Amino acid sequence: MSLRIRTIARLTGIREATLRAWERRHGFPRPSRTENNYRLYSQEEVENVRRVAQLIATGLSVSEAIESVRATPAAALPRLEGLTERFWSSIAVMDATRAGAVLDEAAAAMEPAAYCNDFLLPLLREMSTRLDIAREHLASGLIRQRLWHMLQTTEGRGPGGSFLLACPPREQHEGGLLALAFELKRRGHQVVVLGADTPPEALASACRQLHPDAVALSLVGRREASEVAEAVSRAVEAAAPVPVIVGGPAAREHLRAVFRSGAQYAETADELEALWRQLREPAAQRLP
Repeated sequence: MSLRIRTIARLTGIREATLRAWERRHGFPRPSRTENNYRLYSQEEVENVRRVAQLIATGLSVSEAIESVRATPAAALPRLEGLTERFWSSIAVMDATRAGAVLDEAAAAMEPAAYCNDFLLPLLREMSTRLDIAREHLASGLIRQRLWHMLQTTEGRGPGGSFLLACPPREQHEGGLLALAFELKRRGHQVVVLGADTPPEALASACRQLHPDAVALSLVGRREASEVAEAVSRAVEAAAPVPVIVGGPAAREHLRAVFRSGAQYAETADELEALWRQLREPAAQRLP
């Protein structure tokens, strides 16, 4: 599958005029041509253009970046970096089969925790800046499938806490929540994932049924402070008396709104565990 120059420009952030200038001055990239003389770019060319753009962002000149990419083909990159670039280039041409094969190859080559934290999570974090909406949906869907599978096939190592994980209404990005669920379960905790777009009444019902130690709420998509406050306040009210711990980029951006709404904040699974341990301590032990 090949892509037109307009699509390449949108996916890489390099303007069409710039791509044409690089081709004239440096012989890079080297698209094929249709009978009507339209440029068509292969998966490999998409990957190379993206790598050049990344190198330029680090301070290299155009000629230095192009020479570096030519000197080190994608196949010669360190394994993790090579897998990452192959995944992005497959998504760029919307080749779900090839992208899925890259994810499976990485899973076979890495321990589950490293696969989740060092490979899948970085992909999730980068896709909003790399991809258009259609490709982001394709990529996130493939990654969520792997995360769900890992969660379902992982056995906890011992007794731990119980956590109910959810995204508030209008939050569709559940990838980070699934990664957190996998990590918690791997550490021996019990987890139940309600997933994306969970209404407060569903959260309240689950809390009454399960009596978890804590609710972990994920806020990823960009929101105003007032919207964060409303989402967190409704979750706190629905979960009461179960404590709510919030994470994600939107929560990080509006920490004051999170705390004022009666919730706590955790950046990582380690921080979430630390808060859980504090919650387990009798009040007398927490006094200075």
